Amino acid sequence: MIGKISARGSRVAGLLYYLYGPGRNEAHTDPHLVAGWRDPAELEPALRQEGRRDFRRLAGLLQQPHAALGPRGFERPVWHCSIRTAPQDRMLSDSEWAQVARDVMHRTGLAPHGQDDEAVRWVALRHAPDHIHLVAMLARQDGARPRFWNDYYRVGEACRAAEQRFGLRRTAPRDRTAGSRSTRAESEKARRQGRSEPPRITLRRAVSTAAAASSGEEEFFARLEQAGVVVRKRFSTRNPGQVTGYAVALPTDTAGSGGPVWYSGGKLAPDLSLPKLRHRWNGLAAGPAGPSAAPLTPAERAAIWDHMARTAAGATEQIRQLSATDPGLAADAAWAAADTFHAAASALGSRVLRQAADSYARAARAPYGRVPCRTPAGEGLRRAARLLSLAAPATGDPVLAQIALIVRLIALARAVADLRAAQRHAAQAAAARAAAERLHTARCTYGRRSAPRSARGRARAAAAGEAFPFSIRDVVAREAAAVHTRAPASSRRKSPAPATPRQRGPTR
Repeated sequence: MIGKISARGSRVAGLLYYLYGPGRNEAHTDPHLVAGWRDPAELEPALRQEGRRDFRRLAGLLQQPHAALGPRGFERPVWHCSIRTAPQDRMLSDSEWAQVARDVMHRTGLAPHGQDDEAVRWVALRHAPDHIHLVAMLARQDGARPRFWNDYYRVGEACRAAEQRFGLRRTAPRDRTAGSRSTRAESEKARRQGRSEPPRITLRRAVSTAAAASSGEEEFFARLEQAGVVVRKRFSTRNPGQVTGYAVALPTDTAGSGGPVWYSGGKLAPDLSLPKLRHRWNGLAAGPAGPSAAPLTPAERAAIWDHMARTAAGATEQIRQLSATDPGLAADAAWAAADTFHAAASALGSRVLRQAADSYARAARAPYGRVPCRTPAGEGLRRAARLLSLAAPATGDPVLAQIALIVRLIALARAVADLRAAQRHAAQAAAARAAAERLHTARCTYGRRSAPRSARGRARAAAAGEAFPFSIRDVVAREAAAVHTRAPASSRRKSPAPATPRQRGPTR
C-alpha cells in the first residue's frame, strides 16, 4: 500500500468536482464517501434532478473552519492524499478503507482519534476498487491551525500498519534513499515534446556520471558543460566568491517564460547535493583525468579495464565478508560502487548499463541521508571509476575485458543486495537485484557479440583474456599517481589473475 500527498490547493470545490467526475480516462466509477469527520451518508453530495451532484453543501461545510480563521489561515489550505493498494492485493471493503483513512488522519495529527469536533474537517472518497482519496481543509474547528509536520512519513507508517492489519503485500518503509520522481506534469511535457524520458531523469544521470569521473568542483562543472548541461552556480551572500550550491537544466527544456527549467542537485537525488559531492571528492588527487585528458594507448586502455575488474572483485569480497560481521563498514564500498556503474555505462555507451546504473543508485545511498565513513575499498572504487572514465568511449577496446568487468559488476550488485537484505532495507535490496538483472542482460548481449565462430578463435580469446600486458601503474602515472605507487611486478603478485578451470582451490 502506497500513500501519495499531492501539492496543496486552494479550491476544495474543484477537487471534489474532479474526484466525483469521470476522470481523465473515464477511470472513475461509482464515486462515494467511505469516511469523514461526520457520518459519510450525511455528507454525501445529493443528486440534482438532471442527475448531476450538488457539491455546494459539502464544500461549504469543509470551508467553514478555514473561513473562520480569516487572515490566519493558509493560502493553500486544501490537503489531498491518495492511498492505493498493490495490484496483487485483494479488494478492500468500504469499512476497511474507512479504517485506513481514520488511521491516516490520526497519525498525521490532522484529526486525532476522539477530536472529530475540534480537529480539521475531512472526507475519504472512493471511486475505484484499489484506492481512495483523502481531502481535508487545513483549519481546525476549534479555531487553531493544525500541526502536521512530516505528514509524508506518517502516511507511510499508516500504510505499513494497514498492510499488517489486512494481510496486504508488504512494501518497504520510506528510508529517504530514493531519488525524486518526475511529476506527472514533467512526464506529460516530455511525452508532448517527444522525449524518451523526463528531463529530471536525464539530468540525474548526467550529474551522476560527471560526479563519478571528477575529483573536484571545477572538473565536475567542466564535465557537465561538455555534456551539454546548463549549469547555474549559487554563491554565498557573505562570501561572494564561495559556491554553496548549483542547479542544472537542459537547453531544450524551457518554462512558459522562455527560461530554462532548473533542478538543484539535492532535488535530483539525496547524494547529489554539493556538500555530499564534496565529501565524496575529499582526498581524491586532481590529475589529467578531466575532459581535456590526453588520448590513451590501446595497452593503457586494456590495463584500465583489467584494473577496474580487479577492484570490483576486491570490493565484492570485502562487502560479503562485512555483511555478516559489520555491515556498517561496507556502506562506503556500496556507495562508491555507484560511481563504478555510471563510469562503466558511460564508457560502454550501453542503454542497458545506464538503466542498471539508475537502478543501483538507490541501493548505494545510506538511509536517512547519512554519510558513510571512508574505507580503502570505497576509495579504490572511486579512483578506478575515474580511470575508467578515461576509456570512454570504449570503441576498439577488447570485448573480453568488458565482459569480465560486467561479470564482476553483477557479483558486486548481488553482494550489495545481500548486504541491504541483511540490514533489512528491502527497497535498496530490490534496487541492487534489479541492477544485477539488467547487467546480466548486458552480459548476454556482449557475449553473443564477442563469441568466436571457430575453435582457433576461441583459443585465441581464452589466451588473450588471461592477462593484460600493460601495467596499471603506467596509466596511473598519467593520472597524477592517484591510485597506486607500488611496482608493476609487485602489483601483479598481489593481484593474481582469476583462477582457471583447473585451479579450483585458493592460490598459494
